[in-house]
Amino acid sequence: MLPPIDELRELVTTRLTAFDRREAPPAEGVRRAAVTVCVLRDTAGLPYTILIRRAPRGRNPGQWALPGGRLDDGEQPVEAALRELAEETAVTGVVVAGLLDDFVTDSGFVITPVVAFGDGQQPVADGHEVASVHAVPLERFLAPEVPRWHGGLLQMPLGPSIVVHAPTGAILWQFAEVALRGRELRVFDVAQPHWTRT
Repeated sequence: MLPPIDELRELVTTRLTAFDRREAPPAEGVRRAAVTVCVLRDTAGLPYTILIRRAPRGRNPGQWALPGGRLDDGEQPVEAALRELAEETAVTGVVVAGLLDDFVTDSGFVITPVVAFGDGQQPVADGHEVASVHAVPLERFLAPEVPRWHGGLLQMPLGPSIVVHAPTGAILWQFAEVALRGRELRVFDVAQPHWTRT
């Protein structure tokens, strides 16, 4: 059982401050991106996070993802993550709790995950990049069947029709373990399905 969202924000911030985050070193040809694990409060006061379904055109069409994208020139990961969050879901004014490990993808991206808390905002999908926005209660991350493994691949079953794979699934697994459960977990070696390698 998770505490009320204000207590949860303090707890998660404390855990992420103490977390020995691993940052991928700069390297030739590496492209940088950032995503936000954004925790909001529903009308009943219960915490949830946002998942988006990518638009059927563009990069990773139709895939489950966290709001996020590439860093602009001179942009820092936190700045990029919050900009993309606002562009893709119209959520603004969030408070950053901390960062998780960088995840290096098979397609040559380094993704920096930013954990942030907002208030009772209603996310709205940007029609250009996002097909839909989905609320996943944080309690779902603590369910006994999350995560699961299928054919050696990580799966995060987060709803009746929501199954998330790496890299997003790996980031969410680390979020659940480190931020919600207070455990140590690294996800560098989590394999990606072939359809996510674009």
